[in-house]
Amino acid sequence: MIDLYTAATPNGWKASVTLEELGMDYNVIPINLMENEQKQPAFLAMNPNGRIPVIVDRANEDFVVFESGAIMIYLAEQAGKLLPQDSKARSQALQWLMFQMGGLGPMMGQANVFFRYFEEKIQPAIDRYQNEVKRLLTVLDGHLAQHEYLAGEYSIADIANWCWARTHLWSGVEVEGLVHLQRWMDAIGNRPAAQKGVTVPGKLDTESLLKGAKNIVQK
Repeated sequence: MIDLYTAATPNGWKASVTLEELGMDYNVIPINLMENEQKQPAFLAMNPNGRIPVIVDRANEDFVVFESGAIMIYLAEQAGKLLPQDSKARSQALQWLMFQMGGLGPMMGQANVFFRYFEEKIQPAIDRYQNEVKRLLTVLDGHLAQHEYLAGEYSIADIANWCWARTHLWSGVEVEGLVHLQRWMDAIGNRPAAQKGVTVPGKLDTESLLKGAKNIVQK
């Protein structure tokens, strides 16, 4: 049994979609980001960085894993699925996972902050991050023009990038014309495990998110 400490964010969905795809039993412990539960001592004891998601593997001596990408790798290795066994194919999957971890996720996060959350609209910052998000999505589109999935077979790399790419409108970025990206997003979005995973721990309440966002940004 896996305990999953999570919230309704793209990084949180990365863990829950992976668990659903792997068919693993897991117990959800929702973390209220608006109430700053991720900064409380009990949570910080698991993840000193104070970010969701976190898993605790009860079947492996209560082993704790934080950082969404690390969680995905750990789960895939435990199950022997969603991460290729061939060394080159595995490297390709990890490369695209790191593309999301180091590029798409952070840039979309910054676009969200300046476009959605800050009361003061700093247009050069909004433009900078929205343009970078569009560039990164275009990189995905170009690669997907020649590949069904990012690393050959469906993998954690696809899950990670999809969980962020699907929220492009929240960042204020359109994907019109990126037909290969759209095809890929639709294919993953039609998977039952992906559909279920993005409802964990509950459907995203965007109105509450906007009301609480200023508090999160300040803290």
